[in-house]
Amino acid sequence: MSNQPVSLAPAPEGYVDWLAELKSRIHSAQQRATLVVNRELVLLYWQIGRDILRHQAQQGWGAKVIDRLAHDLRIAFPNMKGFSPRNLKYMRAFAEAWPDAEFVQAVLAQLPWYHHLALLNKLDSPENRRWYAARAIQHNWSRNVLVMQIETQLLERSGAAVTNFDVSLPKPQSDLARESLKDPYRFDFLGLTDDAQEREIEHALVKHVTEFLLELGVGFAFVGRQVLLNVGGDEFFIDLLFYHLKLRSYVVIELKTGEFKPEHLGQLGFYLTAVDRQIKGEHDQATIGLLLCKSKNKVVAEYALADKSQPMGIAEYKLLESLPAELQTSLPSIEQIESELKDWPM
Repeated sequence: MSNQPVSLAPAPEGYVDWLAELKSRIHSAQQRATLVVNRELVLLYWQIGRDILRHQAQQGWGAKVIDRLAHDLRIAFPNMKGFSPRNLKYMRAFAEAWPDAEFVQAVLAQLPWYHHLALLNKLDSPENRRWYAARAIQHNWSRNVLVMQIETQLLERSGAAVTNFDVSLPKPQSDLARESLKDPYRFDFLGLTDDAQEREIEHALVKHVTEFLLELGVGFAFVGRQVLLNVGGDEFFIDLLFYHLKLRSYVVIELKTGEFKPEHLGQLGFYLTAVDRQIKGEHDQATIGLLLCKSKNKVVAEYALADKSQPMGIAEYKLLESLPAELQTSLPSIEQIESELKDWPM
């Protein structure tokens, strides 16, 4: 075929819009096809794992049957990957971890196989696996994001900030607001030392705003840094201003590099009042304040919030944090898993 560019007649009126619509429909069809293939693959792997468990339990087949099965399946399906002995053992572990066929079909089949391997390798508790699986589906996490959320202990940190939301916000907004805040916040991605100053941290957070938004969680949208407020002719500046799409509230974030002190809430409350009066729209809910400090005494924080009517939360941040040594040795990294299972299907 000739490599010369084809001379085309001018597109008729409406063609460009029609082509864009076709591209969108084709892309959607490709995505649906991928999801169907993934669903069938996950269900197949679960069924194979269930059968291995049943035969081993009922007929006393030993572990070596997996090696035999891997050999025979590779001969029968030479162009199909994923039948290594190691992956077959993961199928068995997958079926053992999730014995409920209806739950596998209705929920877990929405996740790719790589996600399930991360859940099996990184977590021991069925409840924790279920929690992370649900959020991976809800937020469409990639495998790497799922692993990062597990390794940074998102479950343990979610809803752990000290707040007064139960008395300052109506339900169900108070519950959603509480679950939207963590403690501590992990800023490992900034690469800063523990003696970094407030402005340095603030600047780095804006520079790495994508990672910062991921750490804040779903629903946060960045509004600005050092947002100017003019109150009675005096100028004041908010460290960081966000908007939470689900809460329909502005969120003021103030950074303190030292230990939490009760007087910090006075400044935060002033900013909340100013945002409510100058920025908040008629359909927005009350502005929420989050004070991020290097450390806090939980009892002092609870006392300080007790008489505050404005919705506020207090949490710590960690600039440099690593997994505990016992977790580092017991949990293989996703890179280790990938290197050992090079013949998995994508």
